[in-house]
Amino acid sequence: MLGSQLVNHYACKILKIHDLTWKHFILSHFYTTKCTGTESQNILRQNQTFGLTAKRSRSILLLRLHEPGMSELVAYVDGGSLGNPGPSGIGLVIDGGENGPIRIAKWIGHQDNNVAEYVALMEALQYAISRKAKALHVYSDSEVVVRQMRGEYICRSNRLYSLHWTCRKLARALSFTISHVPREDNAEANRLANSAVRERVG
Repeated sequence: MLGSQLVNHYACKILKIHDLTWKHFILSHFYTTKCTGTESQNILRQNQTFGLTAKRSRSILLLRLHEPGMSELVAYVDGGSLGNPGPSGIGLVIDGGENGPIRIAKWIGHQDNNVAEYVALMEALQYAISRKAKALHVYSDSEVVVRQMRGEYICRSNRLYSLHWTCRKLARALSFTISHVPREDNAEANRLANSAVRERVG
């Protein structure tokens, strides 16, 4: 790089970019650049990407922090219905983000238990991908969903096939694993799923 200089810069600040506030991040070991033309570079340092833009006769005009992806998320998921089929909801507890666990409770209409379990898994996968996570480990108390996602059971159900296919496709975007847990170890996600149903049906 023409005229580049390595700077050890440790700073803690808040940047506002496109009306978004990036809270307390540390800039370290990045390059500042002086060049004769317009040049834009992406430099990866300590799992964060910084965009450096320089123009003629000036140094850095813009230092932009792109949204850092979460490296690994852990999700406890559950879905259930009253009556099977019946009024249904999903509950998720997703941990691994900077702000602590995320809790999700959603009403999903009139479904059966297995559909609700798959919808809960799909919600976790979509959340992880939207947050640019690299890995997602899911805990579910649905043996059907866990074994089908692992390839131990073949999904022959017409009502589950499209959900299963969608979840498998989403999972390929991540380092994905799924494990079975007893219902008592999935109590919070179960409570969230039940609360979504109760709030809807009264």
